[in-house]
Amino acid sequence: MSATDAAFAGSIPAIYEQYLGSLLFQPFAEDLASRLSGVREGRILETAAGTGIVTRALAKALPQQVEIVATDLNQAMLDLAAGKLRAPNVRWQQADAQQLPFDDASFDAVLCQFGVMFFPDKLAAYRETLRVLKPDGRFMFNVWDSLDRNEVSRIISDAAGKAFPDDPPRFIERVPFGYCDRDRIRGEIQQAGFENVEIETVEKMSTAPSSREPATGLCQGSPLRSEIEARGADRLEEVTAQVSEALKARFGPGPIESRMSALVVTAWR
Repeated sequence: MSATDAAFAGSIPAIYEQYLGSLLFQPFAEDLASRLSGVREGRILETAAGTGIVTRALAKALPQQVEIVATDLNQAMLDLAAGKLRAPNVRWQQADAQQLPFDDASFDAVLCQFGVMFFPDKLAAYRETLRVLKPDGRFMFNVWDSLDRNEVSRIISDAAGKAFPDDPPRFIERVPFGYCDRDRIRGEIQQAGFENVEIETVEKMSTAPSSREPATGLCQGSPLRSEIEARGADRLEEVTAQVSEALKARFGPGPIESRMSALVVTAWR
């Protein structure tokens, strides 16, 4: 991973929330939260909580007797998240998933939405998750399936690459869509100490009012922005427009609707 692959600062958190939340993340957040709907008490830890999209889904799905501790490495993301959800059973805390500041066996479940791809040392993060889980606790996370099964993101990656043919930015392929090998995922989780692992493919629909929203979201509201600006400091708007045109060529000038695919992983302590 490059130094900018996990950089969510400046205007990125707000753009991420506005343009990518409903487009990419909300459907899968509701799916993850529903998998814990039977929990009536205890503590849940969320790592890589970002702007709190899953956190809000959890707060809606679970009774207030369940304490939710939502963490992220990027304080700017948590600041935005905390401003959108104030609930007595939700606590926000800056934390590195690879070095969790919590006691052993202190959570009933750990949840992570589209975050493990960003962990430089995934084994360390998995071992930390195992450490803080109570016996029989669950670790649930999702990751994107292959880029070929997520057409909107693939078109954006291809179009951004064509804008810089001599040095195409590869953030989308390298990080968010770079961790979809089931055997690798299962092997690393088991190597960290989990024994029972299930991996399920989940498909949802991605919708947007026009091509401009997903183009803006990924070009300006993700670390792809840093890669674009590093190659052309004044070309961000130009590249965003080119990406928007590529999406329009595929989906037309009106609303966009496209299938998304992710892997949902569940492991038990």
